[in-house]
Amino acid sequence: MKHFLSNTARILALLLVLSTTSLIAAQDVELTLWVYDDGRLEILTELGAEFEAEFGVPVLVEVVDLTEIRNAMTLGAASGEGPDMIIIPHDNLGPIVENGVAAPIDLGDNAENFLPNALDGFTYNGQLYGVPLAVENIGFFRNADLVPEAPATWDEVAEVGLELLDNGDIDSVIGLPDLTYNSYPIFTAYGGYIFGRDDEGNFTIEDFGLNNEGMAAGLEWVVNLVDEGAVSENIDWEAAHVQFETGRSAFILTGPWAINRFDTAGVPYAISAFPAADADAEPGYPFLGVQGLVVNANSEDAILAQVFAVEFLASEENFQRIFDAEPRPSAWASIFTAASDPNTAGFNEAGVNAVPMPSIPAMGFVWDAWVNAGALAVQGELTPQEALDGAVTQVLAQVEG
Repeated sequence: MKHFLSNTARILALLLVLSTTSLIAAQDVELTLWVYDDGRLEILTELGAEFEAEFGVPVLVEVVDLTEIRNAMTLGAASGEGPDMIIIPHDNLGPIVENGVAAPIDLGDNAENFLPNALDGFTYNGQLYGVPLAVENIGFFRNADLVPEAPATWDEVAEVGLELLDNGDIDSVIGLPDLTYNSYPIFTAYGGYIFGRDDEGNFTIEDFGLNNEGMAAGLEWVVNLVDEGAVSENIDWEAAHVQFETGRSAFILTGPWAINRFDTAGVPYAISAFPAADADAEPGYPFLGVQGLVVNANSEDAILAQVFAVEFLASEENFQRIFDAEPRPSAWASIFTAASDPNTAGFNEAGVNAVPMPSIPAMGFVWDAWVNAGALAVQGELTPQEALDGAVTQVLAQVEG
């Protein structure tokens, strides 16, 4: 089904579905929903059973590897195969849209209930292609015993950390699991960004910020700490986390996935907003990840899938149940702002101005070049500006070639 209904027409379709439930059931129609992790499997299965009870259409929820989901939606779905719906991270959206297998979504007035940046994550070329479910971003962790108050600037982070280092309290000022995704708030604090936006608000390669002054300044901040012996030039994910959870690092930039290991280790931590470049500047901000439901545009039952996604699933009650079952920050604005536990509140504070990770295909070429640039800079082989200039040349050659 390649032609989708307007919001009004879809509501009429819903009424038709309601009036012909027994006929649909008799035709043995079943919707399939693929998810890439099992965290929401139970609650989505429950909601699927409620949809069947109301509409007579079963919803089979299956956990499928994300790579297989991507392959199915870019290959098999073009011929009408694959699932009726998928749940994916938003940065996987671009190729699916480009291949014509993601259905446009019209939330109508319900859109005002969602976080604007969550909707932004599933918007491509000005069109919404998913129902956002949850958002995710990293936070600024500090050892609350060593650093009772959160530093307001990155210079304060260095100052506090270097004093602790000189006193022998720590071995590393800050845990940097990488010099890309997890360090992005350092870059953005100084004015860095990866892609700018065109006049319609879409990320564009025409404004490529990977080597702008802010990106170079953020990388220079890291290089200075390496030169001071306050951060290892061997950036390593696991080592950064081990140092923090053993109390040998004052700060770390990481995400919700680290909570369990930090709790198990018993390290006293607090999560807060990211520091700014200076007292008069805005705080740095992280990438935002958005998980959402996308309808297969080529499914024979695409209209029913739209009914499930837009008319049934997208309600405050159902989103609250999803959040209660697995408390990732909700894309439903009122549920997001009501979060009160310290960890969720800390991540929300850190991500209040988060920008969705660009989902344009060119982003796929950025990561390796960015990693290489960071390594060349911290190892002293190139200046930060030279390293990032080289990364831009590498990415553009891949995009054009």
